[in-house]
Amino acid sequence: MATYRVLVSDPISDKGVEALAAAPEISVDVKTGLKPDELIAIIGDYHGLVVRSETKVTPEVLAAATNLKAIGRAGVGVDNIDRKAATDHGVIVMNTPTGNTISTAEHAFTIMLAAARNVGPAHSAVLKGDFKAARKAYQGIELNTKRLAILGMGRIGTEFAKRAQAFNMTVVAYDPFLTQARADELKVELAPTPDLALKGADVVTLHVPLTPETNHILNTERLALMNKGALIVNCARGGLIDEVALKAAIDSGHIAGCALDVFEVEPPPNDHPLFELNKHVVFTPHLGASTNEAQENVGIQVAEQLRDFFVTGEIKNAINMPSLDAATRAAVGPYLDLAAALGKLLAKIGPENPDSLRVSYHGELAKKDTGLVSRTALTALLEASRPDGQVNIVNAPAIATQLGLDLTESTINAKTEFNELVVAELRKGDTRYRVAGTIIGRSPRIVEIDRLYVDCNIKGRFLFVENDDRPGIVGVVGTALGDAGVNIANMDLSRTADRTRALTVMEVDSEPPVTLLEKLRSTPGILRVLTLEL
Repeated sequence: MATYRVLVSDPISDKGVEALAAAPEISVDVKTGLKPDELIAIIGDYHGLVVRSETKVTPEVLAAATNLKAIGRAGVGVDNIDRKAATDHGVIVMNTPTGNTISTAEHAFTIMLAAARNVGPAHSAVLKGDFKAARKAYQGIELNTKRLAILGMGRIGTEFAKRAQAFNMTVVAYDPFLTQARADELKVELAPTPDLALKGADVVTLHVPLTPETNHILNTERLALMNKGALIVNCARGGLIDEVALKAAIDSGHIAGCALDVFEVEPPPNDHPLFELNKHVVFTPHLGASTNEAQENVGIQVAEQLRDFFVTGEIKNAINMPSLDAATRAAVGPYLDLAAALGKLLAKIGPENPDSLRVSYHGELAKKDTGLVSRTALTALLEASRPDGQVNIVNAPAIATQLGLDLTESTINAKTEFNELVVAELRKGDTRYRVAGTIIGRSPRIVEIDRLYVDCNIKGRFLFVENDDRPGIVGVVGTALGDAGVNIANMDLSRTADRTRALTVMEVDSEPPVTLLEKLRSTPGILRVLTLEL
């Protein structure tokens, strides 16, 4: 019997469905065209959900999705998924950013050419029998040597730039993550701001996500920065352009026209003001990813991502948590269990309501992508203090923020006796509690507890006894355990350099009874007694 159920609520390629169903751990139901109340009624039975753009994953849907672990979006944009609600409910959201890269870049380039040469209105004129009139009416614009501004130099923007350069266009690009070295490699001019990219541009194409910061990134002021007779191309998201401002700029003659595949409201109303224009305009119904190849690619890609998540634990193209592909898993996988043990141990020895958790990395590990390791430590810390099942690796940072707990990550250049070391430190005011661990051979080990050096396993049932460093206490503890019938499997002793304080860590075969713990706590010289199952 399958362990996980996945609902495909929007159409994807048959090969994608087959890729999911081929995993014996997964059963697949394809139910497209569901109304919101119908989706809410059944979503609680599923662990995974595959959508395109039709299904709206609202807070109400996520509240009903009590078993949901992951949502896969067959496409790039995730506007139809409430990402905050998904994160709050601990649901991973993954998209497929590469599956439709070429199709979207090609479509954006196609409609740019079509707008420049009036292909759409000229085509309609020919069909109406206005052949001669159309030849005079629809004089075009050459793109050769024109200045092209690309806002967003991700995969699609990069592919668009390559095609524009083949047409002998000069390319200037703005992207907050584009480095000068990468811009040089792509042979594009790097603009530090959108305004500088748009200034003097003859064509602008948009390839950025729709966020509060990018909403109406093309407004009246920025349209005015472009050269007279410029063209606007948008194959990304409709809200990126202030359509009222665009219409006014075209009416004034400053902007020549536009090529739009997306609109602020979809489908747009029949009386949309831009539809009155009949020169240098092209409108298509959100066709950027609509090629046979792209549909096949995104369907297969989203299916493989969900399959790998449920079967192997790999996380690819996640938008609300760090990804964990096979290479990353191989590099940091052994440290995930260690981080969980450190977080759980800190929850036991540290204070309630701490201010911050700092996870530091020493050695070669500091050069790797450790975001998921830090998040694992945080999750274990919160789970130990909030055992209600509502904390997981997805929503842990959001819950920490609600609690006023800061998570920071750092790398340390200072040498240690270990090749690699993870240090987790909990702070409250001026007080700090820290634990550390490493991998010895293939075995994760805890090697420090609150500045006392130990060597103990990360799994098992443990008894921690902190005491004044004086003779006889270890014997008293051992005798008490023996009298209570508690067997010691492993034991590690540590003490401070000044020999004032000592720690005994014992791995035991059974849970020490309460009477034993009370007896130890009342023993002179014993400062603290804790039990913990890791």
